[in-house]
Amino acid sequence: MQVTVVVPTYNEAPNVAELVRRVAAATPSLDLEILFVDDSTDDTPRVIEQVAETAPIPVRMLHREDSVGGLSGAVVAGLQAAHADVCIVMDGDLQHPPEDIVNLVARHARGDVDVVVASRYTENGENGGLSNALRVFVSQASTNLTKALFPKKLKNVTDPMTGFFLVDRTAFDVNDLKPRGFKILLEILARESLRVAEIPFSFQSRHAGESKASLAQGLSFLTQLFALRFGRMSLFAVIGALGAVANVVIMWMLVHTGVNYMVAAIISAEVTIIGNFVLQERFVFHDMKEQASAIWSRFVKSFGFNNAEAAVRIAILPIMVEALHISSVMATAITLVVAFFVRFAFHKFVVYAPRRVAAAPATAVAPRTGVIDELDTKPVATSEV
Repeated sequence: MQVTVVVPTYNEAPNVAELVRRVAAATPSLDLEILFVDDSTDDTPRVIEQVAETAPIPVRMLHREDSVGGLSGAVVAGLQAAHADVCIVMDGDLQHPPEDIVNLVARHARGDVDVVVASRYTENGENGGLSNALRVFVSQASTNLTKALFPKKLKNVTDPMTGFFLVDRTAFDVNDLKPRGFKILLEILARESLRVAEIPFSFQSRHAGESKASLAQGLSFLTQLFALRFGRMSLFAVIGALGAVANVVIMWMLVHTGVNYMVAAIISAEVTIIGNFVLQERFVFHDMKEQASAIWSRFVKSFGFNNAEAAVRIAILPIMVEALHISSVMATAITLVVAFFVRFAFHKFVVYAPRRVAAAPATAVAPRTGVIDELDTKPVATSEV
């Protein structure tokens, strides 16, 4: 059986040689290659090239300069570039034991599954490599939250957060994935209808270097999770709701320090608009920024539109109340709902619209900007979650 081991790396130079040695030693009966997908800023690419020269198995490297999609993007790039259809994804820090590669392959060889998950939480699995009690708690809480949001898709998966798994590329179209964050297995299982099995494994301590886990990664995971379950529009709504709360809090603080309430209202509104833009850049439209106009252009469009929208919405309220005899509360609710969809559409189709290439025909604009698609609303059907 031909197998490609996809190893995403970010500054893992001290681990490369040992990883290659152990993979080669553990898989003498497999026709196997290792493909490093490297986003490093240190000398990891040079080390990979040196190790590849004397390695007993084929070792290739795909070095990415843009790091699009983060860790998930690296894995997808590796799956696309793999020579074999059977691909094993594992980290480069040796917390995933190379000796378990043969167990993943053996389970897939039975022919009844498309994905084999190496699980820390199934019977005989262990998560001892987590450095402290806090990381153990966060890992288990994240797993429980994920399974709660995808009860059907993940019914028989105990460790959807693992980065150690086998996937058969022939079972789905890799190009359909929309990688973000660092939990690519969750993306695959949530978006695709695949047959899944698990094997236990013991999560090890890092061979060398420091963990990349951080608060930013935690926020990225939550963003990925809720975007998969509810769609891009839900994140836009959450940020809008947070902005509304922040608006009230800022205004209250300013008024209680002696600022005129009208001045306080203007300041709080402008601060909220700016804050919303920053959060939308980071969590909602981050995958569209590369093709869109420059950040200052995006900011000017967003800031100007939000101010104009607020002015129009406030101007419409008395018309609805006085002329149409709609209660002020109901009128406010209606305008806010309409404003939400208008703001979302404007940001997707205008603020984050792909730049036009002069040499390309007018119809060459990316099709995703033309409709509110399933990524915006609910990419996973309710009946399948």
